[in-house]
Amino acid sequence: IPGGFFRREGQPSEREKLASRLIDRPMRPLFPEGWYYETQVIATVISADQSGTADVIGIIASSAALAISNIPFNGPVGAVRVGRLKGEFVINPVLSALDECDLSLVVAGTADAVMMVEGGANGLPESVMIAAIERAHVEIKKIVETIRKLVAVSGKPKRVAVTEQIDPALAATVETLTAAKIREAIFIPNKTARQERLDAIMAEAVEALRKADDQDRERHVKLVFHNLEYTEVRKMILEHGKRADGRGPADIRPITCEVGILPRAHGSALFTRGETQALAVVTLGTSDDEQKIDALEGEYYRNFMLHYNFPPFSVGEARPLRSPGRREIGHGALAERALKPVLPSKQEFPYTLRLVSDILESNGSSSMATVCGGSLALMDAGVPVKEPVAGIAMGLIKERDKVMVISDILGLEDHLGDMDFKVCGTAQGVTALQMDIKIAGITAQLMERALAQAREGRLYILERMRLALAAPRPHMSPYAPRIYTLKIKPEKIREVIGPGGKVIRDIVATCGVKMDVEDDGTVTIASSDEASAQKAITRVN
Repeated sequence: IPGGFFRREGQPSEREKLASRLIDRPMRPLFPEGWYYETQVIATVISADQSGTADVIGIIASSAALAISNIPFNGPVGAVRVGRLKGEFVINPVLSALDECDLSLVVAGTADAVMMVEGGANGLPESVMIAAIERAHVEIKKIVETIRKLVAVSGKPKRVAVTEQIDPALAATVETLTAAKIREAIFIPNKTARQERLDAIMAEAVEALRKADDQDRERHVKLVFHNLEYTEVRKMILEHGKRADGRGPADIRPITCEVGILPRAHGSALFTRGETQALAVVTLGTSDDEQKIDALEGEYYRNFMLHYNFPPFSVGEARPLRSPGRREIGHGALAERALKPVLPSKQEFPYTLRLVSDILESNGSSSMATVCGGSLALMDAGVPVKEPVAGIAMGLIKERDKVMVISDILGLEDHLGDMDFKVCGTAQGVTALQMDIKIAGITAQLMERALAQAREGRLYILERMRLALAAPRPHMSPYAPRIYTLKIKPEKIREVIGPGGKVIRDIVATCGVKMDVEDDGTVTIASSDEASAQKAITRVN
């Protein structure tokens, strides 16, 4: 029975929204061009063995439903979770085994290609990540074959997706009017100025070619224009190795890092890369601040929370502020997964951590700016992280045999490219990975090349971060709570708590501290004032 006052399901939880993203991402690129009907897939868990595989099964079930339906779909898609336990890959490990794995990846794809990767690792080398993806694809092919057998028995004839026919003469006219202007506009370095110029060029073409008796003409002009923009950006990268902001394929945008910019916060950092900027702020709390999660697999507590916010002003828009959407939840989860492997254990650092990343401006890779800024903010707060973590978003442009891997992609390159490959990690190895592919034919060799180039970029970013703050600060902010741990004999617990909690309540009230007593005799005392904490410790002793 669900928790909460109403004891029934409300809006989808964060876990459910993340599972929905996992289902959506490998499916979306496989709908054919010309299919514009709203298509909804609902995956409902009606029985669960608490093994933790409901999200993976949701991908497979959704793929099977689309495959046997009359909806055009270039699937089927299979999916598995691959872990690594004691150096050996494990397919779909149960939750208890997953906790002991040093790698956990959800991989989805067709029989021919991997379409999506999502997961994390404890600083493993890139070669292990590639091997895990290849191992997963072997199992995916078996799942796809099973779905195909189901389609042979139960499949319906597919509807035909009709692509819109555009007059070739009109397309040629639009190209003559706009192609040269588009080539000039895409070299404008500033995102806003570039988009304003492109919009103006398109408006001029629409106005010049408008016909009152042809209602489809304006839409056709815009479609041709966007296809030309797509072609010109890709051609510029593939043939000339030059990108919209003038960089080469492996170049990283200018980076600036500032730490400790908010004097009252426990830890803060401002990370800027090109036109993308993230303000990361860390707050330290006590065990009272842990988040209780009522999940399908059971209840548990989170003592590290990363919240990613993408306000409309960051991209020059005005729209109402609402609760976090799927994109914000997904980006926050990726950044949290990237930073979690380097955090100290609860025994080493008994604090609850909340990291908030506000994107102040965005032109691509804002989730990776969150990872970099978050890592610096944690160190600024005095959290003894094992190593700094950086993230970089890789892209891919592929036309037949021509291939170009690009580093630190812009929003334009994300939109018009064939792959979005986010890689996070330390100087030693990968801590998180997220890959979405829009086309078939991405080989393991290509992924290996992208990971190698990502490593070079990550090491460069880590060096820039090191110049701002090389290691965690030795002392926490004076405004952060101090947590003291002491041990008493279990038989003395009764005396510390008192009848009906009278003694512990009095200590908390008179000393102004937070206090918690465990069954094994561990007493935790938290206070932002050291004198108050020492007073409480004296009372306990």
